[in-house]
Amino acid sequence: MLRRREFFLAPAALAALRSAAAAPASLKNWCWIPTNTRRTADDWKRRFEQMRASGIAAILPEVYAGNEAFFASTRLPVKSDWLGMLLPLAKAAGLEVHAWMWSMPCLNPAILEAHPDWYNVNALGESAATKPAYVPYYKFLDPGRPEVREFVRDTVRELASIPELAGVHLDYIRHPDAILPTTLWKKYNIVQDRVYPPYDYGYSEYERAQFKKKYSADPMSLKPGQLEAEWFQFRLDMVTGLVNDYLAPAAHSKGKQITAAVFPGPTLARKMVRQDWGRWNLDGFLPMLYHSFYDASPEWVGEQTREAVATVSKPVYSGLFVSAMDEATLARTIGIARAAGASGVSLFSDGAMNDARWAAMQNAIRK
Repeated sequence: MLRRREFFLAPAALAALRSAAAAPASLKNWCWIPTNTRRTADDWKRRFEQMRASGIAAILPEVYAGNEAFFASTRLPVKSDWLGMLLPLAKAAGLEVHAWMWSMPCLNPAILEAHPDWYNVNALGESAATKPAYVPYYKFLDPGRPEVREFVRDTVRELASIPELAGVHLDYIRHPDAILPTTLWKKYNIVQDRVYPPYDYGYSEYERAQFKKKYSADPMSLKPGQLEAEWFQFRLDMVTGLVNDYLAPAAHSKGKQITAAVFPGPTLARKMVRQDWGRWNLDGFLPMLYHSFYDASPEWVGEQTREAVATVSKPVYSGLFVSAMDEATLARTIGIARAAGASGVSLFSDGAMNDARWAAMQNAIRK
């Protein structure tokens, strides 16, 4: 793998570059950083300086992916305190740090063994714990179950208790995909022109009992057209209740921001992953507007950004899939997102960025 050219800047030169490259005060650009413990502190120092000089204001290091923690947790198995190493380096570079955590996937062997009833279930009665959809890590928890809500809340609460953190960032805060983006159908050898039972989630025994208590009907036995809207809304509310009643209060009680990586829309998000994020009480939204996944052009990013901005009252930061773009497309897409009302962009991911792409971003945010 080719490595990006490393560079060194004197303090005065770096300050000048920051001043020249910085985005307007009303804009804020982010970068997702998948877990990477191989780089040294010096490597991260250089990367953070380049990010800040290129217009990035906030970083999203992935510190929990459903099993081991990469922060000093007292309740999850700890792989390393990677976050603790990054925090002072990011602060020195002038970057906010928002801890990126997976929400619903849970790969922890202790939870799988002790609480199989915590997991989401599809319309065939198959548990995500034993037969996950698409890929092995899709072992999603049931977002409406109280014990699950408390478990996920406690991870948010623990992260939010870290003084140096600016916020907590939620990922996979949803049901498993009912419908994948079109370009992924071939990868999994499926056609999803509608929602098929193996990918239709929300049918755990707990949720079926709660729905039956409210509507006197078992969702597993509904006839076509029977309580269809009610069952759809019920599953949206599972996730919305988790976010608004548990996760947002946990972060805010510690004085921290809380954001989420969400699907496009929210119209598409409701359809594809039962994610009604237009009703979530978050401090910002980072919709994953990966237009290449939808066989769409950069203009589609603008369309989705406009819908998001019109739906929520908090900032929207358009998420861009960098590795699918050349430098000119990246710069153009950033401009399209900003023109559509985005408060900035979020790049996926730092590993896809190189000197040419950072330069393209600098040029785009100067305009």
